[in-house]
Amino acid sequence: MPRFTYSARSRSGEKMDGVVEASDKRAALMQLERLGLVPVSVKEAAAGAAPPAPAKNQAKSPAKPAGKPAPAKGKAEKPSKFQMNLGGPRAPRMNMRETLFFARELSDLLSSGMTLGNALHTLARRKTKSDQDRIVVELRDEIIKGSSLSEALTRYPETFSNLFVSMVRAGEASGAVNEALGRLVKHYERVLEAREKIVGAMIYPAIVLIVGVLTIVFTMTFVIPKFSVVFAELGATLPLPTRILIGMSNFMIAWGWLLALVVAAGVVFTKRYIRTDAGERRWHGLMLRLPVIKKIVTANAFSQFARTLGALLTNGVPVLQALSIVENTVGNRLIAEEIHNARERVTDGSTISGPLAEGKVFPELLTDMLAVGEEAGDMSGSLAHIAQRYESDLDRSIKLMTTVLEPAMILGIALGVGFVAMSMLMAVFSLTSGLNV
Repeated sequence: MPRFTYSARSRSGEKMDGVVEASDKRAALMQLERLGLVPVSVKEAAAGAAPPAPAKNQAKSPAKPAGKPAPAKGKAEKPSKFQMNLGGPRAPRMNMRETLFFARELSDLLSSGMTLGNALHTLARRKTKSDQDRIVVELRDEIIKGSSLSEALTRYPETFSNLFVSMVRAGEASGAVNEALGRLVKHYERVLEAREKIVGAMIYPAIVLIVGVLTIVFTMTFVIPKFSVVFAELGATLPLPTRILIGMSNFMIAWGWLLALVVAAGVVFTKRYIRTDAGERRWHGLMLRLPVIKKIVTANAFSQFARTLGALLTNGVPVLQALSIVENTVGNRLIAEEIHNARERVTDGSTISGPLAEGKVFPELLTDMLAVGEEAGDMSGSLAHIAQRYESDLDRSIKLMTTVLEPAMILGIALGVGFVAMSMLMAVFSLTSGLNV
């Protein structure tokens, strides 16, 4: 039988070298995994290599390391430059896009036949110069110590949500972690796609607004004062719009700093207020009352509800637990509270269309489609159709918002610039007519 030389690390982080007999390289990797080792390199030994040491000796007394045992790469004791602050070390975290890439790469490695420990070790060797390096290293170390992946993920609640952990735990119970990670990848891709649609739709209106405001500020602080000096030297009586415009310019020059300070303080106060329970409820309630914004918020929340709940149920998560997780993913406080109330009204643990319909927040179309899926025993398929339906509504609502918002902003800026231009022209015409007389 072929022999393979290996270099690995034990659960304590010590480096170990040795030889194992296996039918192929993959079998050698699996044998090392059963021994509780994380392979660093495995190569087929040349003919005449030393016979392999007994497995018992390998597990208890590793081969003599070269010098002092080296800790695993990317050890957690070394803080990053962002952690040296007066508030203590900052917990590492990944954003949603980094979490998506991590789940996709881990799923691909597991689908190729690699064991979980080897897959995490492979990812740990990749250096991204971000918090992802430390998180992956610590996840690998937890797996080596005997923890499950779902248990290790709970150490980073700011990175891995309850949805992520629950789906991985369900995948571990069914023996298909790679499939659970694949569903998570699709889920995060759809969430990011919805966010990018909304952000992309706001880019052009934001540019128009910024350019328009800067143009008006420049005109009021640099152009109007030059004209006001000329008008004052001529000593003529100016039209009312011109006097209003010059007064606004003088106020902006004298108190513009105070106006900017008040606006900045208002923005900061509003953000802090929205983070409170009462502020969040009022803000999210306002979003559900604005004509165009309401359609975007509800379509996004309902599609997110259907996608997340469908993924959890497909992965084997119980209905009540799935509803508890979905409650934190819809993005609107009032809709989340309605899901919580519906969860409290669920009695048989499976039928949820009735309790959702009682709250009058979820539309009849959604609850009716869900009821059909419950009767047919295919809630996951019904939820997939619901998600597609409201994702289409989200696209149409975003297009409608941009169609309405862009001309409205352009019209508002045109009125501001037009008022400045007409005020100046009226003053020039008044002075010219006075000179002709």
